[in-house]
Amino acid sequence: MIGSSVQVFKIFVVWHRLSYIRIVKDEVEITQLIANFSLSRCTYNCYYICIVLSTVQVLVYHKSIVIIVLDNILLLLPWAIVWWTLAIRYSTQDMSNTSETENTMLCANCGKGEEDSINLKACMACKLVKYCSRDCQIAHRPQHKRECKKRAAELHDKKLFEQPPPLEDCPICMLRLPLLGMGRTYMACCGKTMCAGCIHAVQSRAVLAGRVKEDNICPFCRTPNPKSNEEIIERFEKRMDMNDARAIFNLGGSYSKGLYGLPQNYAKALGLWRRAAELGYANAIYNIGLAYRNGCGVEKDKKMAIYYYELAAIGGYACARTNLGVIEWEAGNYDRTIKHYILAAREGESNSLKNMKSMYMGGQASKDDYAKALRGYQSYLDEIKSDQREEAAVVHGKRYY
Repeated sequence: MIGSSVQVFKIFVVWHRLSYIRIVKDEVEITQLIANFSLSRCTYNCYYICIVLSTVQVLVYHKSIVIIVLDNILLLLPWAIVWWTLAIRYSTQDMSNTSETENTMLCANCGKGEEDSINLKACMACKLVKYCSRDCQIAHRPQHKRECKKRAAELHDKKLFEQPPPLEDCPICMLRLPLLGMGRTYMACCGKTMCAGCIHAVQSRAVLAGRVKEDNICPFCRTPNPKSNEEIIERFEKRMDMNDARAIFNLGGSYSKGLYGLPQNYAKALGLWRRAAELGYANAIYNIGLAYRNGCGVEKDKKMAIYYYELAAIGGYACARTNLGVIEWEAGNYDRTIKHYILAAREGESNSLKNMKSMYMGGQASKDDYAKALRGYQSYLDEIKSDQREEAAVVHGKRYY
């Protein structure tokens, strides 16, 4: 009896609240209102009925309530339609979700289920359906092909246009590392990448204190810098044995340019970049894309270049995203170009910001789009700037943004 009274009280509170709401702005307000009173979703289609029944019950004891009902009857009818529409929508959605769940438990071709002790494997592209064997997947391909491609493209774009994680922080000052290579240096002795500001600070303090030997050491592990090309290569190879992706990438770059006494060998460089890419190093993935775009060590292949650009962009390398933006712009896909440029600008890619400005001046991008890119780039600058880095840039003449 007490429980039913509480429920009636809730219904009257909801009814009283509804009597003061004149305009339905969105469904979120409705569902939030119901959630506040702990009413189950499955009873959406019963609210109006409950209100009517409770009103009739009150009419038996209080005939004066008729005036209130007449005043609000025109308001109750639209709300009854809203409740019923929501009930249909949610019940349909629940049935659809249940259907999808059941379908994922059965082979899409032959209908065999996991209860038959069959190990079902999902379609690798769309993840929507499962198959009990390779033969079933091949047989079902003509029916599933269009839906699979559409869903796979949606999943790929969702992943491609997500904001990637920022670059790592400097292990000394704990500020975000700049995107430009001139603002950071990799130390093969300890495998750390430090900003130019921290390296300059250690060197300048050593010079002022008269400690000449400390002028040429690693700021992190205090190991003296290598004095010969052989020692540099030896340190790279030592880090390679530890699966250091940055060391593998740098050695590949040395082969591609013929540095440190190494012969110029694009094939060797490409092999090292592939190894670094397997370890998830986005810069190496980007360089493989450049190799396919320019035909260095491999035949030119624009599709393969785009494939590696996209992998590098997902991995967080903003320069690859700028290249993708240019490719989409050339194809006339301005919406996708704008998305790439905004994301790249947020990661510190100044060329994307310049390209976005050109699109805005040419009427291909809106003022809001350009403003988003500007705000993103400014946010990046706020994260990387420091007095030490500014001083290092002035002394060494190397800008870091």
